[in-house]
Amino acid sequence: MGADRADRRRFRRHVRRPGGRGLSAPVLLACGALLLSGCASMPDSGDVRRVDSSPRSDVDSQVRVYGVSPGKGEQPAELVSGFLEATTSDEENFGTAKEYLTKSAVRRWQPFAATTVLEQAPDVRVETDPGDRDGNGKTVVLSGKRIAVVDETHAYKADEQPYEERIHLTLSGSEWRIDGPPRGLILGESDFQRIYRSVNKYYFADLGPDAEDSKAGDNVLVADPVYVRRRIDPVTATVKALLDGPTGWLEPVVSSSFPRGAALGRRDERLSLDDSNALKIRLNDRAAQISAARCARMAAQTLFTVQDLGEGSSQVSGVRLERQNGSELCALSSDAARAYAPDGVEGHPRHQYFVDSEHRMVRLSDDEDRPQPVPGPFGADDAGLGSVAVSRDERDAAGVTADGSALYVTELASEADRGKVRVRSRGGSVEHGLTAPSWDGLGGLWVADRDPRQPRLLRLRGGTGPADEVRLPKLDGGRITALRVSADGSRIAMLVKRSGHTTLRLGRIERRGTADAPKLSVGALRAVAPKLEDVDTFSWAGDSRLVVAGRESDGVQQLQYVESDGSPANVPEVPGPNGVQSIGASEDQTRPLIAETRENGIVRLLPNTDWKTVDQDGSAPVYPG
Repeated sequence: MGADRADRRRFRRHVRRPGGRGLSAPVLLACGALLLSGCASMPDSGDVRRVDSSPRSDVDSQVRVYGVSPGKGEQPAELVSGFLEATTSDEENFGTAKEYLTKSAVRRWQPFAATTVLEQAPDVRVETDPGDRDGNGKTVVLSGKRIAVVDETHAYKADEQPYEERIHLTLSGSEWRIDGPPRGLILGESDFQRIYRSVNKYYFADLGPDAEDSKAGDNVLVADPVYVRRRIDPVTATVKALLDGPTGWLEPVVSSSFPRGAALGRRDERLSLDDSNALKIRLNDRAAQISAARCARMAAQTLFTVQDLGEGSSQVSGVRLERQNGSELCALSSDAARAYAPDGVEGHPRHQYFVDSEHRMVRLSDDEDRPQPVPGPFGADDAGLGSVAVSRDERDAAGVTADGSALYVTELASEADRGKVRVRSRGGSVEHGLTAPSWDGLGGLWVADRDPRQPRLLRLRGGTGPADEVRLPKLDGGRITALRVSADGSRIAMLVKRSGHTTLRLGRIERRGTADAPKLSVGALRAVAPKLEDVDTFSWAGDSRLVVAGRESDGVQQLQYVESDGSPANVPEVPGPNGVQSIGASEDQTRPLIAETRENGIVRLLPNTDWKTVDQDGSAPVYPG
């Protein structure tokens, strides 16, 4: 009996071909013996594959998972295992999983209160509980290694530590049922990645005292990544998450144009894109009286939030927002939404830049194989540069001298002047001097002084204006060794070296004070690549994505993409060149990667090619930003 139930669970998943019919549970059960003997498919309706819950499956989005009801006479450990399996199904309301609970537990259980992500599916064991001496109760212990938690707002937080939780069962008649369920869901990492997908919500940056001088105006959208279920009404879930407001980490530096309390017009509303990939949303009365300008901003937030949920490669063509009675609030086409597009502050980079063996600044376009010195003083033979940064419009450049002691800013024009030193470090060495600078899309230039006696983070208004010192949280004895600011100016990624290890941290940039006396600070630092023991280099590579080169405990360098919330990015892996020391990427993900390597100098990865050396002796590659 127990073996039969185990077989039922073992074959409870199957692959459904696009447009094809899935296999029913009885057909799957009948095929069990054939699968064990090597059968991998059945005629007429598609492939059948054995997929365990813990190991990572390659079939990803095509796997359809169905829950199996509890069998007669199941013992506590087996029943809890069945419950955990049922929670990984593609059922909207976890109907099968609830069959494992007592009636009172069904009413109390809140599956979306939190999702605990473990390295693997949890171990299950029965614990001897003195309180269960009458034999009518049992305690089952779940244990494993926790790697993250997704809270009720769908926000992902990396959180690696041992995990243990107790589940209580009671006899309901002659059958065991769970009367003390876990809080939320408990998933192995492979199941989590199969069930959930990361989507970016978008909110407007709170620019505070910088709003007046921002090169991008006040229509600066900031990505706020969250996780929603892949197959269970993702459009509705994503829009609801947008209306709920920004996640707690990002909330202090952004705002939503939706009025507080705005929600879908009906609680059971199901949203979907129409045949032209447009989206219509009816809102409750909280949004009934908003202005046309504000409504356009609301529509822009919505359009960019759902833009990747279209069929195939098609993006959303437009958004129409309606009042509760169905009358139109406003409509925004994808063309009109360009005025709010995140790439407005990210720019459209035409070149990659780096420092050549003569310490000059050079640049390279995609169709060029040989770099050329930039126009102006930074391309001259006596430039003496060690690192550079280029403004988002590619008109201005910032350069730190090869000894790390001075920062200059100049135009990329033949008649330009090198000008005066904008920031000077007295650290006395390259290691203790200035970091490579970084431009945001608002016009601000950022650089850190690594002088051990006076470490500081600075922002130069307009690139050449006053240098404002930015208040930092305590780094517990660590020091900043590199930094990159997001295009929207709301987030800063930094390498922090502490106790012999270098980690990647992300902080939000908070703006207070006045235009004449701004008060900037970096708050709420969090780990971005928690699995890497040492990070060598990184770059922004999307609205909420970074590319990182670093090492796990085995010491082997790897190149990977990560989301700004610390979760692994769902993009194809990129083979990394050996010994990456510095890397440059664009938020425009169609642009090639460029890197500095220990053995081959500057290498570049153009689409559909391998890494190719473009300068054997170059260093410090960057895109504008």
